Amino acid sequence: MPTSIFAGIVIWAVVTGAVAVVGGAGFQRSLALHRSFPNDERVDFGQLRARDRIRHGRLLQSIDGIVGFPLAGSYDPYTVGLYYTQVSMGTPAQVFHVQIDTGSDVLWIQLNAFDPSSSSTATIVSCSSSLCSLGTDSSDSACNSETEQCSYQFTYGDGSGTGGYYVYDVLHLETVVGSTWTTNNSAKVVFGCSEQVIGDLTKTDRAVDGIFGFGQQAMSVVSQLASQGATPQVFSHCLRGDSAGGGILVLGEIVEPGIVYTPLVQSQPHYNLNLESISIDGETVSIPSSAFTTSSTSGTIVDSGTTLAYLAESAYDPFVSAISNAVAQSVRPLLSQGTQCYLITASVDQIFPNVSLNFAGGASMILKPEDYLLQANSINGAEVWCIGFQQTQSQELTILGDLVLQDKIIVYDLEHQRVGWVNYDCASSVNVSTNTSTGSNTNTYINTGQLSSSSSKNTPYITILSTILIPLLIRIY
Repeated sequence: MPTSIFAGIVIWAVVTGAVAVVGGAGFQRSLALHRSFPNDERVDFGQLRARDRIRHGRLLQSIDGIVGFPLAGSYDPYTVGLYYTQVSMGTPAQVFHVQIDTGSDVLWIQLNAFDPSSSSTATIVSCSSSLCSLGTDSSDSACNSETEQCSYQFTYGDGSGTGGYYVYDVLHLETVVGSTWTTNNSAKVVFGCSEQVIGDLTKTDRAVDGIFGFGQQAMSVVSQLASQGATPQVFSHCLRGDSAGGGILVLGEIVEPGIVYTPLVQSQPHYNLNLESISIDGETVSIPSSAFTTSSTSGTIVDSGTTLAYLAESAYDPFVSAISNAVAQSVRPLLSQGTQCYLITASVDQIFPNVSLNFAGGASMILKPEDYLLQANSINGAEVWCIGFQQTQSQELTILGDLVLQDKIIVYDLEHQRVGWVNYDCASSVNVSTNTSTGSNTNTYINTGQLSSSSSKNTPYITILSTILIPLLIRIY
């Protein structure tokens, strides 16, 4: 069986997505998520696992209107890529493309892309500043005794890393009120200027200027804006799973009937959840309870930057065996580089069962076959589908990446310390809600045309080669 599994393409198009917003005094921000594919290359499971292992080492004022970065780009869950968004910083405004990462906290931009001296509103954060203390508890900040600058040094599991100093400057926010877009809103935030990068981050053909951390610690932009009263303490995303790709990320709560919530595990730097069991067609898979215990090196993490999904070492074999047993009469089993695959002649949805990930509080995440399988290729007209979950080597760590998260609304409710989800067609519009102090409840609709026309003037056409993709950005603490 050929080991080249994923056909790489580079297609850029405006995403047909829409945001419907419910809110009043608070405002919502949607971040344009983009997906980039390898150009004319095919990527096998070994490469996907290798890149995800790199990322696992990194498990790093009220404004009227809705602030957003309109969507563009392309996404396909079967082709490796990364999500990034466009941010506008400084005075005069400069536009940067930064990778979205829920596995770390800090927004940082390479110094060769952003020079603080070129911005009239930029202030270098000193060691004595209260802004520097935001990152003390999470080790996101330190003091450079020679320069007296508030600094950072992030080291990643693959040996790469970055270091620099913090700047306090303007983040420009596009807002929409009714059907009109404006760009006259802004908020000041702390972000990093990286003076040095090492390892894979030094790739000269890398198409992003930095990383946008969406963690829950105080130094994250999400936390900073919420502390200013500019946004609620919640953000959400919906990653489109069809061939058109794309997605929506908003600093606000996407609301939809049927969303279930499970508590975040406390005192953890990442979005850790208590996964209690896995069921296949209603039957609980026999997995040791210790497989899902949370510690500094184990547990279950939601990470939108992971391309695939990973199961704790002791959970992987029982899971794969249960799937194989459930479809034994309808498929021909195959192995590809140690990954279990199946040759099928009927629809995958007709053959394979649904999987239920069962979390604390009675919340279950239902996975359709496409949420845990990857289509590899065809042999004599028959399709080859493979288990998309990979085994975490020598660790009881489960990571729920894009494969699982696609076509689901995912809500990170930091105020109530919980994460929620519901299966959803992310090609459709979503409703975003803000609780206001006045109790007002005004509906504003942003249709696809508004998003498309707004994004067209700023959307870059960027190719990110497979050789420099980092599909996991989980910082080591």
